[in-house]
Amino acid sequence: MAKVERQHPVEQDPQIRKNNFDAVESNFTDEQAMLEASRCLHCKNARCVKGCPVNIQIPDFIDAIKNNDIEKAGDIIRETSMLPSVCGRVCPQERQCEGNCVLGIKDKPVAIGALERYVGDKTSAKIGEIKDNGKKVAIVGSGCAGITAAADLRKAGYSVTVFEALHKLGGVLRYGIPPFRLPRTVLDREIEGLKNIGVKFEKNVIVGKSITINQLKEEGFDAIFLCSGAGLPKMMHIPGENLNGVYSANEFLTRVNLMHANSEDTPTPLKIGKKVAVIGGGNVAMDAARTAVRVGFEDVFIAYRRTEKELPARLEEIRHAKEEGVVFKFLHAPCEIIGENGYVKAMKFEIMELGEPDSSGRRRPVPTGETDIIDLDAVIVALGTGPNPIIQKSAADEGLELDTDKKGYIIVDEQTGKTSIPGVYAGGDVAPTGESNAINAMGAGKRAAKAIDEYLKSLCVK
Repeated sequence: MAKVERQHPVEQDPQIRKNNFDAVESNFTDEQAMLEASRCLHCKNARCVKGCPVNIQIPDFIDAIKNNDIEKAGDIIRETSMLPSVCGRVCPQERQCEGNCVLGIKDKPVAIGALERYVGDKTSAKIGEIKDNGKKVAIVGSGCAGITAAADLRKAGYSVTVFEALHKLGGVLRYGIPPFRLPRTVLDREIEGLKNIGVKFEKNVIVGKSITINQLKEEGFDAIFLCSGAGLPKMMHIPGENLNGVYSANEFLTRVNLMHANSEDTPTPLKIGKKVAVIGGGNVAMDAARTAVRVGFEDVFIAYRRTEKELPARLEEIRHAKEEGVVFKFLHAPCEIIGENGYVKAMKFEIMELGEPDSSGRRRPVPTGETDIIDLDAVIVALGTGPNPIIQKSAADEGLELDTDKKGYIIVDEQTGKTSIPGVYAGGDVAPTGESNAINAMGAGKRAAKAIDEYLKSLCVK
């Protein structure tokens, strides 16, 4: 039998896609899906499942594809994940399920992400009758952790209300991830699936401002899950950082993805210049750079203080960025933003070299003494985010002892998400457990949902 090569979705030509926000990749055809599914060895002790933070039964859903039973494949995935179309597009499969695939030892791993996306797009959730148990749970934030917890708790019979601070649902999936990676029709469809099983959503509600934890309890919520994300950008703390034309990646992506700041009739327009530097090397940096290309910056480059080998972004995102004309300047550490009349004019970088490994295991960048000054019109800082302190401050004002660490993250039990307040749980980027991508945040949501269910059942027994 001839060897089946790994299948690849068709991609838009880079010269075309860099001028639009349409999905870069198409879905598998039926033939491609069947061919790729045939590569799976259906291992008895499946390493891919162990590599999945939500424990999707990967060999089983792939086997259903082999047997041309796509509906069954969808049912298997949705037993543990209500977001297959989202996760198939944005999860770092190469470091999780695909990174653990046995085939990947000597060959290319099974394209699990593309198969999950294929199944998610072709099927819809089929949930049987849900028997309400009379208990109410409030979820703060409609991102990955929140909607995952909402799905699990609703299926367990709870009345679930998700409170979202913004005017649209999805959290970082909507405001942080560009539509060329996650089409909005896909995200809307998956959220609609949650509405169809009875999850309630309330938008434009800032918990800690519009309503407090105590007020939620007074409204009859028996448990609360805080997963409001990490909306506070980390900046560089260098001279010139307050100049006009300096954006955090969070602001830049939110203004484009959510507020359409690049369109002609927007009330919050971006000042588009010729040349922009993106500082950072993660997936958010890639998203910001590729978005900058699409909104009209002519020259886009990413400055990273280590080498390409140390880039933390997904290899696929790095490749796509290069294909779209993004230039990488490695061993460049920003030290000053130079302004003129209050606006960005240039940026000064220290040229680095790699020294001994630091606590992360990566070689530490060390200044060489050389510098480089590059003319610029804008700077986008993509160095990560920290927790927004609104809920923590509000809890303290109410006299609640919500324990936080020195950085402001809500301290939780890593296995359950339990906080220092009885009945209040937290997870995702608001906790210090490092849920830095969609699927890990979903894992936090599942753990919290399970713990909340056990907690509320224990109260009934008492």
